[in-house]
Amino acid sequence: MMTLRNEFTPRILIVDDEPTNLRVLRQILQNDYRLSFSRSGQGALELVEKERPDLILLDIMMPEMTGLEVCERLKANPAFAHIPVIFVTALQDAVDEAYGFEIGAVDYIVKPVVPSTVQARVKTHISLVRAEELHETHIDLIQRLGRAAEYKDNETGLHVQRMSHYARIIALAYGFDEAAANELMMAAPMHDIGKIGIADSILLKPGKLTETEFDEMKTHTLIGAEILAHSRSRLIQLAHSVALSHHEKWDGSGYPNGLQGEDIPIEGRIVAIADIFDALTSERPYKKAWTVEESVDFIKSQSGKHIDPSLPPLLEQKLPEILAIKAQLSE
Repeated sequence: MMTLRNEFTPRILIVDDEPTNLRVLRQILQNDYRLSFSRSGQGALELVEKERPDLILLDIMMPEMTGLEVCERLKANPAFAHIPVIFVTALQDAVDEAYGFEIGAVDYIVKPVVPSTVQARVKTHISLVRAEELHETHIDLIQRLGRAAEYKDNETGLHVQRMSHYARIIALAYGFDEAAANELMMAAPMHDIGKIGIADSILLKPGKLTETEFDEMKTHTLIGAEILAHSRSRLIQLAHSVALSHHEKWDGSGYPNGLQGEDIPIEGRIVAIADIFDALTSERPYKKAWTVEESVDFIKSQSGKHIDPSLPPLLEQKLPEILAIKAQLSE
């Protein structure tokens, strides 16, 4: 049965100088995918520009420009480097498979092709493409929701971008590996998502909050944690921890749970100092921006009180990187 295809059906570019090979692959794949065809390397590169395929089946031994050269050109272009390339090659062709993988191919299929093998390999790599797209969408949605909470609080979307990058820099200095620091950067924008549940009369009040109003404001940590609770995603779990713990204080005087010292998750401690630094050094309707020196001095004065004492030295150590981000993402 033919699959109903539309603009979201994956597109595969098949490149081979032999028309017979193109017909064979078309017969195998036409029911499940949108297909494009090219009989030359140069033609393939031009089609990639116009159609942005999800996957490329690429013959190696072609005149004028080999499949290896095409692959090298694609992988050298950041706009196309993410497109998976499967080389299709005859058994008698002398091909260095290791070199093919080195330049960016994800797989090989041997001619004469076996239909079930082609279908299985293509399905696997299209699934990987879709998984990566889903992950990127997941991250994008997290960042946009974080920005939504900031806009409600009269902040700008740039605040969450800056403090997220600061958190990554500090996390690396603390000892996080690259992957863990990147995850924290992606989760940090959700730290104040709970503010969407706070009444505007409190959130936007120009003057000082009453004790009752401040008690309600503090519930944004619990609201954020509830919004992010019970997810199977590691990234959302991390965002949950950040939302719940970024107002805890080292001396135990924070909220919502009065955690103290290392009982506060390290991700919450790092996001807290990143958030404070950006808040102090940014101008807002109700305050002027503090200088970097004033902000660092204040943070150091809170070491062992509000802030984990191991973190202010890392902030100072990484100030050049942090200030570069601040300049790049200025209001």
